[in-house]
Amino acid sequence: MQIFLNQNGTLQEVSEKPFKLEDDLKKLFEANLEKLLGLTPVRSEFPIKNGRVDTLAFDPQSKAFIIIEYKRDRDWSVIDQGFMYLSLMLENKADFLIEYNERKKCAMKREDFDWTQSRVLFVAPSFTDYQIQSTNFKDLPIELWEIGQYANNIVVVKQIGKSKAAPSFKTAIAGSKEIKKIAEQIKVPTEDDHTKWAGKATTELYQKFKSGILNLAAGIEVKPQRAYISFKKKRNIVDMELQRHALKLWLNVPFGSINDAKGISKNVANLGHYGNGDYEIKVTDDSELEYILSLVKQVLSKTSS
Repeated sequence: MQIFLNQNGTLQEVSEKPFKLEDDLKKLFEANLEKLLGLTPVRSEFPIKNGRVDTLAFDPQSKAFIIIEYKRDRDWSVIDQGFMYLSLMLENKADFLIEYNERKKCAMKREDFDWTQSRVLFVAPSFTDYQIQSTNFKDLPIELWEIGQYANNIVVVKQIGKSKAAPSFKTAIAGSKEIKKIAEQIKVPTEDDHTKWAGKATTELYQKFKSGILNLAAGIEVKPQRAYISFKKKRNIVDMELQRHALKLWLNVPFGSINDAKGISKNVANLGHYGNGDYEIKVTDDSELEYILSLVKQVLSKTSS
C-alpha cells in the first residue's frame, strides 16, 4: 500500500519502514489491541501443551477467546495453523478458563464463554495471494490482518476482507475429518443466519436501515454476532436484531447522551437485552427511517471522536 502526505496539494510518498523483528510487530499490535480491534488482552506468550500462543485475547462482545499469531515471513499455511490452534483451544478449554480468571481476577465458568465463536487472527506485513484465497470463505473462523509502519510514525492496519461471493468453508472440508470435527464446534455468524429466520418484510426493512447506516460515513463495518448484527466504526455504533415481524435496534451510548426529540426510544440501561447501549428502538416499517438515522449519526459522532 502506498501512503502519501498532502503537502499543499502535492502528494509526497511516505516511505515504509519494515519491521526488523517479528517481536517488534507483536509488541506494537498487542499493546493496542483494544484500540485496534476492541479486544481485551489476556496473556502474551500463552503456553499450551507443547507449544505457545503469541497473544491470547478475549472478545467481550462475543464472549469468545481469540488467538493471535504474528508472522514476518510468507511461507506458511494459514488453514493448517489456524485449525491447529482452534483444536488446541477446544481440547484444552480449562487451561484457557483458568488463565482468564487468574489474569482478570474473576471467577467465570466454562459456560460463561461462547466457544463456538472462537477465532484465530494472523497478523503480518503482507499475505500471499494463495493465503488470501485459501481464507476466502464467509464463515471461516480465521482472519488475516495486515500491518505496516511508515516514516513520520504512521501505522496502517487493515483486515483482508472476504469477497461478496465467498462460499461457506464447510463446502470445502469434505476430505478432512479433523477440520470437519472442529467446524462442528465453531460457528461464525453471517447475515444469512439472521435473514433466513426473519420474515421477508423484516429482511427488506433491515436492508434499508443497513444501507442508510453504511451511507452515514466511510469505514463502517457490518459484524454479525450470534444474537444480533453489529455496525462498527472503531467500536459498536448500533446493533440490530431481526425478528419475524420487526427490527430491534440498540444505540451504543448511555441513555440521555443523545437528543431523541420524538422520544421513540426506550431506556434499557437496567433491563436485559441483546445489543450494546441503553437506547432500544423497535420498528415495523421505514416511516421513521430518516429520523432514526439522525440518532445513529449522533452516536457515530460520539463513538468516532
